[in-house]
Amino acid sequence: MHHSSSFTPHDAVFRKLLSHTGTARDFIEIHLPVALRSLCDLSTLSLESGSFVEESLRHSCTDILWSVKTREGEGYIYVLIEHQSSPDRHMAFRLMRYAIAAMQRHLEKGHHLLPLVIPLLFYHGRRSPYPWSMRWLDGFSLPEQAKALYSGPFPLVDITRIPDEEILQHRRIAMLEMVQKHVRQRDLMELQAHLATLLSLRYTSDVQLKALLTYLLQVGNTASPAAFLEGLADRTVDHEHRETLMNIAQYLREEGLSQGLSQGLSQGRREGIEQEAMRIARKLLENGLEPEKVVKLTGLSPELVEQARH
Repeated sequence: MHHSSSFTPHDAVFRKLLSHTGTARDFIEIHLPVALRSLCDLSTLSLESGSFVEESLRHSCTDILWSVKTREGEGYIYVLIEHQSSPDRHMAFRLMRYAIAAMQRHLEKGHHLLPLVIPLLFYHGRRSPYPWSMRWLDGFSLPEQAKALYSGPFPLVDITRIPDEEILQHRRIAMLEMVQKHVRQRDLMELQAHLATLLSLRYTSDVQLKALLTYLLQVGNTASPAAFLEGLADRTVDHEHRETLMNIAQYLREEGLSQGLSQGLSQGRREGIEQEAMRIARKLLENGLEPEKVVKLTGLSPELVEQARH
């Protein structure tokens, strides 16, 4: 059961007393487990002002947060004291959320390491003893798997470390992985063979191919995008894909974009550059490119690109 947003009289009196340094110090000294208490230098006890939890949590949190320095001097520990007059099945999870909110606030102050935040629940409800587990992992339907997951490293796909040969086996996701792994290469021509192989496996839809190519042309380093696409088309068996590649290549050549946009622009006469850029911007917008991308590609101001849209 959540407290209503106006705190109960129980909450109010508890909060008033535990916002006082001496009282809080005695409370922590008496009630904090020894192993944790021995980490804290209680002479540095300091009340953290203001609420640190997001709106959605605020109505259910009495929110008394004390910080102490660790005995080692450098680190910080927070003691988060929460009060309950009626038991809540998911209290341990709620305390976890408060603790993480307090960690976030600590980072926002410019610290680099996460602080230990020790939640401490004070309960004086009618029902006795307190009926729910205080171990947040017990709230899961798979507590043991949750324990392993949340105390170990999270799954990571580091595409920079996966060999190309392996990526080629990755079915429908291979194309995206290959392109994102190699997009920063000095020259994308080496990527051609891999992309051709992947296209021949027919996992990539035409819509996906267009999205991938648009991305490659925006971010990649290829000196001649049109030549890159034509080379890829020559190696591609699938008729629809070939056509897509040739159409984009032809469009780039016609627009004088085959040497890369920036060069295409710099060849225009100085006074004609902006008009030329506007013409290219219009074409790019018609082809469904987002305005922000067009700004980046043409070097025009957002206002001018906005004009080109109309």
